[in-house]
Amino acid sequence: MTTTHRIPVLDVLRGTAILGTLGTNIWIFTDPRGPSGSLITDTAGVTETLLRTLSNGKFLALLTLLFGIGLELQYRSARRRGHRWPGWYLWRAVLLLAEGALHYLLIFEWDVLMAYALVSILVAGIVGRSDRAVRTCMAAAALLHLTLIGLLTLAGVDGGDTTGRYPSGYAEQVTGRIHDFWIYRSESILIIPLTVLLFLAGSRLLRAGVLTTDPAGTRLRRHLTITGLGVGVPLNLLTAFGGPRWFFVDRYVCAPLVALGLLAALTSLLMRTSGSPRLAAVGRTALSCYVLQNLICAILCYGWGLGLAGRFADLRPWWPPLAWAAVSALLITAAGWWLRRFDRGPLETAWHWAWRLPQRTPTPANP
Repeated sequence: MTTTHRIPVLDVLRGTAILGTLGTNIWIFTDPRGPSGSLITDTAGVTETLLRTLSNGKFLALLTLLFGIGLELQYRSARRRGHRWPGWYLWRAVLLLAEGALHYLLIFEWDVLMAYALVSILVAGIVGRSDRAVRTCMAAAALLHLTLIGLLTLAGVDGGDTTGRYPSGYAEQVTGRIHDFWIYRSESILIIPLTVLLFLAGSRLLRAGVLTTDPAGTRLRRHLTITGLGVGVPLNLLTAFGGPRWFFVDRYVCAPLVALGLLAALTSLLMRTSGSPRLAAVGRTALSCYVLQNLICAILCYGWGLGLAGRFADLRPWWPPLAWAAVSALLITAAGWWLRRFDRGPLETAWHWAWRLPQRTPTPANP
């Protein structure tokens, strides 16, 4: 989406989701057991469990809902201009896949962009169909997702008891991502049905008026807030403190439910205020901030960087939230500074150029 005709509420929501995902990922980066430490679902202390629960899965689900809203906006734009759908949107997905692959290989094991790109190709073919067809697809995705999570929970599957370590060198870490590709891509594969569901939910919520001030939109947000926060939060706390056995339900069932409540509650709040220009700046440079926050954390925590994960292991669970606050403050400051000088974030600029490049290629004249 270009920087013109933006929806301010969406920018703030997107900025919130980006910094919220950092709130989850910071526990991965600061784990003294290494990148694979997040696969070990052992029981943490009460304080750490509560701190993790504040962000675990919720803001990733919120970001996924927002991606679905963005896809719907792209669909509307194409139809309004008389363009074929999905048309050039597929090229956008290819670029996102390439960006995600580089991000995974060079920076972060648990990249989400690759999954978004692949699922967006599938959902692009569904979003324009009838409401009945979309509801059927959403029901099928929800049923498949709940079945998978239910089977894993009943089987007592957890992350195992392997112990990791931070690689001593950058090249070693890159090699490890290649060697353990399917291990680190396991979450993205597992939540494909959930991602399809949330993409389509975001699209349909936009059509239902979740971002409007009319009575229907107000009622919708109120119902989502009551369900997502009034029901989802208590369930989320129960599963969070229920032990490793409930890991999958906690992260992949309760957290998305809470995300719906967050989307509605934050939107209602933003509509009654002047918004947050600082968070909006992060939202306008979401791709750049997402990659940059992971790069900064990698330099701070990994063994080939400052190695703070190992040095500050005894300061958990307090130092990860402090690291999150420091990196978030840096991103907010950097995003605002950048947008005062440029129209788009650096990666957004490169991405937009790459997206427009084949469309500018002149068609050879007929002989």
